[in-house]
Amino acid sequence: MNWWALRRQWHISWSIAIFCGAIIIGLFAARSFQIVLFGSLVFLLLGLAISVVGMRKRYLYLMPLLVVGGAIVGIWRGSVHNNELADMKSLMGYSVTISGSVTDDVDSSANGQLALRLNDLIVKDRTLKGSLWVTISDSVADIKRSDSVTVSGKVGNGFGSFAGSIYRAKLVKIVRPTPGDWALRLRDWFSSGIHLAIPDPAASLGNGYLVGQKRALPADLIEALKIAGLTHIVVASGYNLTILVRLARRLFEKLSKYLAALSSALMIFGFVSITGLSPSMTRAALVASLSLAAWYYGRKFHPLVLLPMAAAITVLVNPSYLWGDLGWQLSFAAFAGVMILAPLLQRYFFGEAKPGIIRQILGETISATLLTAPILITAFGQISNVSLIANLLILPFVPLAMLLTFIAGVGALAVPGVAIIFGWPATTLLNYMIWVAMELSKLTWATTVLQVSGLVEAICYGLIIGLCLYLWRATHYNLAEANIIE
Repeated sequence: MNWWALRRQWHISWSIAIFCGAIIIGLFAARSFQIVLFGSLVFLLLGLAISVVGMRKRYLYLMPLLVVGGAIVGIWRGSVHNNELADMKSLMGYSVTISGSVTDDVDSSANGQLALRLNDLIVKDRTLKGSLWVTISDSVADIKRSDSVTVSGKVGNGFGSFAGSIYRAKLVKIVRPTPGDWALRLRDWFSSGIHLAIPDPAASLGNGYLVGQKRALPADLIEALKIAGLTHIVVASGYNLTILVRLARRLFEKLSKYLAALSSALMIFGFVSITGLSPSMTRAALVASLSLAAWYYGRKFHPLVLLPMAAAITVLVNPSYLWGDLGWQLSFAAFAGVMILAPLLQRYFFGEAKPGIIRQILGETISATLLTAPILITAFGQISNVSLIANLLILPFVPLAMLLTFIAGVGALAVPGVAIIFGWPATTLLNYMIWVAMELSKLTWATTVLQVSGLVEAICYGLIIGLCLYLWRATHYNLAEANIIE
């Protein structure tokens, strides 16, 4: 064994990446084995102490310390969360009256019920951790994000990132906080202008692009978008946020780098405030913020460092994201496809030539589709065959659709009498997008039904990692050159 090779030092960023990756492994282990015995603060301090030793010297032979230390931190956080969820599990099968804060827009199900996502749960003056999925039969109840609601019903098992569920709950009380959610009021006010200028369902689609009202999309359109593989772009997502951040940076960069960074940061804050902190939006905001900071200080954030760092931060805040939130998983998989696989494919097939918009969209779409396919197939048992076609026909026009929808909303609020005139360009473009999604979803071969196990999913990702390694060795491409905000 070459001892001197083991004493080679590496950059601190790689130590952070390994540490963060180990945290995720530890959290996954805590969930898989329902570990609850390591919730003491002593284990957190132990994990951090071991990791500090590995980070201070940064020798190759000390890498196991980073893995062990990070795993201990992850197991500690998972144990704490498992203990926190014990109170919710104790209520399973019992009828209770429970209060909580609505964390996202309210859904309307096909059978006319309202679906709520509740956090900050309280039962008999006792605070509970975790999120609760609630459906109520009162379809006309005026419930908005940030409202505090009280419901009663039998607590059942949770799913995904939800610790529990109550179906067909009885609505007891709604309390709207004062002064309330300012971002929600601003969104609804501007949304009223969009609806004045643009007829539905085009208005709902434009709202999904611009202000994050994804719950207002009609059920048939949502299904068509799902079949066509377009869900990721027609609701408030990382893609929409990236467009806005890039726009703000490029508008002000020539005037002042500081002004460009400030305007981009304000764009991130405003967009997240309006859309809400869903798991995918949390990821998008964190990645955009870190990338923006690196750009401002003239640094480069390697995707293999940024990805585990952002993932570790979000799951330390809420381990349920890792344990069962499909949106969080898909968001990170798509991000890995766009930031890692897509540039490698571009360099492998086209060399150093900068890709045009069509080639870039095609490469990013193929990569994101490939990285998310194993998760989608495992979760839903089907995959879209028309996703590439649909994305090529729609993605290039999303920034223009956002701009035209914004103009329509502003024009309608300023001059309501001629709102239709302001909204005509956006209506035309949005109707085109709806037509593409609907027509492609009607094709008999639009989807393929597949049933795979978790083992097959793991094998698929192993093959994808192998492909990335081959492309990297063949091209010697520096992935640190990829930045989502540029």
